[in-house]
Amino acid sequence: MNSTTVFIIFAIVMWLLQILFGWLQIKAFNQAFMEISRKGKVTVGRNSGRFNPKSIIVLAFDEQKKVIDSLCMKGFSVFARPQKLDDVIGLSIDEIVPEKIFPTDKRSQFALKVAISSGYHA
Repeated sequence: MNSTTVFIIFAIVMWLLQILFGWLQIKAFNQAFMEISRKGKVTVGRNSGRFNPKSIIVLAFDEQKKVIDSLCMKGFSVFARPQKLDDVIGLSIDEIVPEKIFPTDKRSQFALKVAISSGYHA
């Protein structure tokens, strides 16, 4: 085998791994999202940009507009996994200050602001 063939095979294997890990990431997020959406009214916020690390924040609210559950997924790669955002649980929508939750993470601040602004309009 020459080096070009080895490179092509390597590239194909890496591409297939990217697809597999991407599928696993989406599956994990969808499962976590379905669990949180059963608990209350859900809002979603995310930052945009093609080549920046992404932040996706999901908040579930009860009837009193208090956060009863949360989900945060941050990262640039397919290895990012959804995690709870414990700092907002129990807060009302008006008490959430993105700069206090994410003091050094502007992208997550923006995603949280979007989630709050899409808010709970019941």
